[in-house]
Amino acid sequence: MLEHLVSSAVWKRTLLLALAVVMAVSLAACGAAEEPEEIEEPVVEEPVEVTSVILASTTSTEDSGLFGVLVPAFQDDYPQYRIDVVAVGTGQALEIGRNKDADVLLVHAKADEEQLVADGYGIERRDVMYNDFVIVGPEADPAGIAGGDDAAAALTAISEGGHTFVSRGDDSGTHKKELSLWSAAGIEPAGDWYLSIGQGMGDTLNMASESEAYTLADRGTYLAMKDRIDLVVVVEGDEALFNPYGVIVVTDANNLDGAQAFADWIVSPAGQDIIREFGVDTYGEPLFVPNAD
Repeated sequence: MLEHLVSSAVWKRTLLLALAVVMAVSLAACGAAEEPEEIEEPVVEEPVEVTSVILASTTSTEDSGLFGVLVPAFQDDYPQYRIDVVAVGTGQALEIGRNKDADVLLVHAKADEEQLVADGYGIERRDVMYNDFVIVGPEADPAGIAGGDDAAAALTAISEGGHTFVSRGDDSGTHKKELSLWSAAGIEPAGDWYLSIGQGMGDTLNMASESEAYTLADRGTYLAMKDRIDLVVVVEGDEALFNPYGVIVVTDANNLDGAQAFADWIVSPAGQDIIREFGVDTYGEPLFVPNAD
């Protein structure tokens, strides 16, 4: 009897110990399951501080549509900068640079650009691209100059015949080129036939079209607008019509870093490739030819 009681007590104690172990394991498992998972905090990127870079350039470059492609591409590569374009004649753009009201210039009057740098208002002039000027006029061509490649001879015929010529008259690079062509022809343009309107390239082409007149235009703007105007190219190919563009960082520019970034980018393969392709899909030829060193 005593042995039976001892055996029964041992069995009960063993059973209780087993139950205790099972409960401990279950509680531990429940505790582990209820332990909250660690949630990684999202990485919050600091917003990029965007600063303005004022680019003074020509109405011909603006009217061609180039900036609509060039500026977004630069800003994609340099999101810390916003390009604000001031499109005026080259003479005005250079004056804006002298007054330090722009950070960087993209213009096309090489002799004046080099003088700006020599005078200390620009750090350096660098070649960017070129196209050429063309003399355009009505398809009827009353001056009989179509197919020629001598700009001075064409202007002489226009002047002697009293055929209407519309001049930008705005001290732009195109206007400066036009005046040099008249000078080469030995002519001081004046009279009812010569209209100096003080406007940009787009407005000048529109007025020439409406007036059935001749004018001098950069090829890029003409190609961009030719479907909206009644003008055709009548004279082209003269070496005197070559039209180079340069970029200049203004000395002590307000946003010197941004100006230098833009100047470096536009002469880099990235900027030059965009210039090389611009206009090809639409016009079958580039509107500008890149020529950075």
